[in-house]
Order: sequence, then C-alpha cells, then structure tokens
Amino acid sequence: MAAMNSSGQVLPRRNPKIPEDSVFYSIYSDDIKSSSPPNAAATDLRPLLLRIHSILAPLISTYIWQHEPFILSTVASSTSCRLCGSPPIPHFHGKTRFGDNLEDEWFIVFLLFEISRAFPSLSIRVWDSDGEFLLIETAFSLPRWLNPDSSPNRIFIRAGDLHIVPKCISSSTPSLTVSLEALRNPETDTKASNSIQSILKKKISGYPEKARANMHRAVVTVPLKVAQVLKHEPCLISLAVEGFYDRDVDSMKHASRMEKYLRTEKAEGEIEMVRVSVEMSRAMYAQLVQQRFQAPRCYPMPGREDGPVAYKEAELGMKIACGFEMMYQERKRAGKEGKGSTWDAFKESLERSGCFNGMLPGSMEYQRIMDNALEYYKSSSLFSRTRDILTAPLKRIDEILTSVYSINDFKDMHIVPPDDDSWLYNGEDELNSAILERQMEMEAYESKHRKEEMVVGEERFGGSSSQTKDFNLKDVAESMQAFVRKVSSFEGAEVPDDWSEEVKLDAELFLKEIESVAGPVPQGKNSFDADLEELNWSSDMDFDSEEDDDMGENAIYDDTEDTFMQSYSDALNQELSSTALKNSFIRAARQPDTEDEGTSNSWKHADEDLTPVDVDMNLVQSFLESFASQQGLPGPASNMLGLMGLNVPASMKET
Repeated sequence: MAAMNSSGQVLPRRNPKIPEDSVFYSIYSDDIKSSSPPNAAATDLRPLLLRIHSILAPLISTYIWQHEPFILSTVASSTSCRLCGSPPIPHFHGKTRFGDNLEDEWFIVFLLFEISRAFPSLSIRVWDSDGEFLLIETAFSLPRWLNPDSSPNRIFIRAGDLHIVPKCISSSTPSLTVSLEALRNPETDTKASNSIQSILKKKISGYPEKARANMHRAVVTVPLKVAQVLKHEPCLISLAVEGFYDRDVDSMKHASRMEKYLRTEKAEGEIEMVRVSVEMSRAMYAQLVQQRFQAPRCYPMPGREDGPVAYKEAELGMKIACGFEMMYQERKRAGKEGKGSTWDAFKESLERSGCFNGMLPGSMEYQRIMDNALEYYKSSSLFSRTRDILTAPLKRIDEILTSVYSINDFKDMHIVPPDDDSWLYNGEDELNSAILERQMEMEAYESKHRKEEMVVGEERFGGSSSQTKDFNLKDVAESMQAFVRKVSSFEGAEVPDDWSEEVKLDAELFLKEIESVAGPVPQGKNSFDADLEELNWSSDMDFDSEEDDDMGENAIYDDTEDTFMQSYSDALNQELSSTALKNSFIRAARQPDTEDEGTSNSWKHADEDLTPVDVDMNLVQSFLESFASQQGLPGPASNMLGLMGLNVPASMKET
C-alpha cells in the first residue's frame, strides 16, 4: 500500500535498495520549460551543466569522498524521475552515499548553496534518507504548521537562501509544479525567516576549509602495486577502505591469497614494499585503525621489535592493501555475474509480477525461470551500464599497473609527515561543546514559547491589570469548601449547578455499549442480584440485632474510641516530627506569647509544633503551583478552577 500523509495524499515511496546513508539533490531551472521536447530540453541543459561544473571544479577536485562523489546528471524524459520522484520536468539530479562521514552531506549542502548564488534562477531541493534534514537542523525555529507531513515539495534553496513555500499556496502537500511557480513569482514571499537562515549559514560557514580540515594524512607501508595505484588515483583509497570495512567471509578469501597486489614476476619471497603518504577522511582513518585484523600469512609484516611507529605504518598499510584486493576481486566477480543492486531490483519486479507464484525457491521450475530471467537481464542495457560502473575502477587500476614503474620511482619522493590523530581519542571537548550548543538552542526555544503562551494566556483571560486585582485568592478556598461540604446523594459527588452544565447519562445506551464489549447480560435474576439481595438481607438483620447492644455499649465504645484515636494521633505526630514533612505546610499565624518568662524553651518548641496548619492557604498555594506548572496549557488546576467559575489571570502563574 502506498504511503500517505495526514491529508490523504500519496507520498513518494523510497527505494528500499537505496542505502540509508545517502543524500539526494535535484536542480530545476526557470529558463527550461517543462513542455519542451526531451531532446531539446537535454540540449538546453547541457551548457548550464558545464557552467555549474566549472564553478564546482576548484572546490571538489582534490576532495576525497567517503563512498560516492558529488555528480549531477541531466534528466529530460517524458516520465517521472525514478530517483527523485519529480514529474516529467527537465532537471539535474544526483545521489551521494556519505556513509559514516556526515561532513560529505553538509559539504554537498554548501555546494548547492554556492550553485544557487551563482545562478539565482535555479531552484534546488536536497534531502536524505531521513527526509528534509535541513528542517531537522532548524527545528527550533520552524513555524508550527510545518511538519513531516506538510513539508514535501516545500523546501528549496534559491539565490543563496532557504525558501519555504507558504501554507497559503496549498494547505495540503503542494505539487512540485505549483511550488516552482510560487518560487518564480516575485509577489509570493517564500524566503524563510532570518533565524532559519542564520542557523543554516552558520552550519556551512566553514566550508570549503572545513571539508579540507576533515582530511587526515597518514604514512603507511604498502606493496609497490598499491603505491603505484595511489600515486595516480589517490581517490581510490575510499574504495579500498570500503572493501576492508564491509568485508565478509567470501571477500576475506581473496585477502588470504592477495593474487592481485602481492604476486610479482620476480622470484618468490621478493615482495617490494614502499613507504608512502596517504590522505583520507577522518572517518576512513577511524574505520581502519579501530578494526582489529590479522594479517594474511602471505603478507610481509615487520616484527614489533622494529618499533611501534614502523609497525603501525605497516599494519595500516596492510589493511589498505587487503582492502584493495577484496574490492578488486569482488567487483570483478560482480561484473561477470551481473548480480548487483540492479539485478536485485529486477528480480523483485519479477516477484511482484507473479512470475514465481506457487513455486518453491530452489525447485527445478523456479530455477529454470530464474536462469531465463538472468539471461534476459544480461542482454539488457541495464546490465551493461551496471557492469561498466562496477568495472570502471578496475579498468583504471589495470591501466595504471600495465604501465612501466619500479620501486626507484618512490625512493626520492618527499613524504609528508603524518597528522596528529589525537582527535580520535580526545573528542570529549568537541562533543560537550556540541551538546551545550544544542542545549542553548532548546532553552531559547522554550523561553520563546513560554513568552508566547503568557501572551496567549493574557488574551484568554482579558490580560488587564484590573482583572488581576479583581481576582481574590479567598474565592479559591471558599469554592472548594463549598464543594466539599455539599451533601451528595447516592449518585455520587455533584458539581454545583452554577459551575457547569448538567451532565446526562443515557443508561440504555450505556448498557448497550457494555454488552457490545462484554457480551449480552442474561435475562432474569442472575447470581449478582442474588448475592446483592443476600447482602442487603443480612445487613438489615445485623443492624436490627445490634441496635439494642449499641445503646448499652455506646458510652464505653466512645471512651475507648477517643482514647485510641488520641494515642494514635500522638504516636503519628511524634513519628512525623522528625521528618521534613512538617516544614512543607504553611501554618496559621501564632497568637502573641503571653506565657511567663519562666516558661521553658521546650514548652515553647512544643507550642510551635502544635500551631495548626492553615488549610486554606495550603490549598490556594497548591492550586497556584499546579496552574503555573501547566505553562498556559490545559490541565487539572485550570479545569477545576474553571468549573468553580474562577479564571486565574496569566500573571498569577508567577505568584
């Protein structure tokens, strides 16, 4: 079933094969008409794409992405976009998997803002697996009507600012076409508030320098082939780290043999190792260092007696080399078999269409249909594109390793000293700073809404000082006393007539509702009626037989009861006198002391303990404290006072 929002509109379904840690983006131009033919729209978009690349090239040319780079593709088709769910509107789109490195995601946000500044006529959307993450970042400054149900197709980046399509354009989820028209209309104010703008600009203010600062340089000892690949394609370190970090039992079999990067044409045992400097993201470095991994038997590792620095460089290089081996062999196998994410999606489409209905997985008929489907898939253009994507890094690696190179090429190479990795172990201060900053945002948000609630409360209760003066605290105590002293009938406590409207109960309807849940009630006299009559009969007999005895024993019983209650009260007071409970009540004002000067201090202390509690004052104080804790929202105190006909002014919350 398709997902819907609270307005009943169908929301785009996220592709289950897309990794959870991915960011998506799409760009729409005001100059490209949606009615243009696909070929003409693609031709019009191509020069714009080249201009965008020329602006981004200096910013991303040396940046090493965690998994996937920032790439824009042209979409100009007559059908809806499968990646971003856009209607048939010519646009650019892209997807980047950032994995454990959130800096990649925010660096992309910075790049999109830069594109919007350079091209003010572009409207840009960006979201991730969690939804509109820009709204999550600015949650404490958003208007109250904006929520996950109402946010689709409303959030855009345009002309260097964040824009929110207002509610007046569409009370429900607007279509993308309607939102783009609202952004183009100069009479429609779509620019977000200054507080939202400042939060986002503060978040991306340090880029691109912040992105470069997120890089970590390490010195490692690796086989010659690995050093040669990193020399020409340093960005391939991300694939090596991914292959190492996401390894499984099957891929580790390749690492145990190291056929690609250790086997040489020279005599056995002569494995050439090179010491090089490698740059990677901090997340990659942490993934390598924090994983314990035993070196394969065929891999040359120095002894620990060579020193901790040399061993650390060799161990880190061993993990990188094994990652290259596992990545290369797994992609090579996937390219031959053609079983990647696209094959999984193709197989799922067959299952949804009912091709395998009534068949047991693994049976002869099931396997026959699966083999035919695989042959058809391999002959499709989808398979060829997937194979090209999987094998593109392998072709580049083979091209590099087929060139002429030797260990002498690295002897005179300058090795940049490694960066300090204390950040990996001493991140407590940075974490505390982030928590403190978020806490300050929460406090500012709560303070702002407390003030708004006070204003609403003042408007609700009139907000005038005269009403505050007219409000008498004695009315609270007197109204409560009137309620408590009211003699109630067998039907229970009743609210006085002037407190609220009469509450009526339809007994017949109530019984029908009970029967619908508990079942029909048997007709005639049931066991409950019999027990009730027996109870009433025995109770009457008891009262009749004991009436005469009570007349004679009444005096003795009263004396015994008074003595017991007095003793019980004294014992209870003595036990509670040692606790702080007595200090929690407000006591009545004591009469001036008229005792003789010779009265002992112990008797004075006893008199203080015997000072009666001011019941009315404690009642009023409890009501006001409960009312203040509601912070202007509905609650038990305001409901009870409302029934009494009392409206407490908002200013009384601080009393």
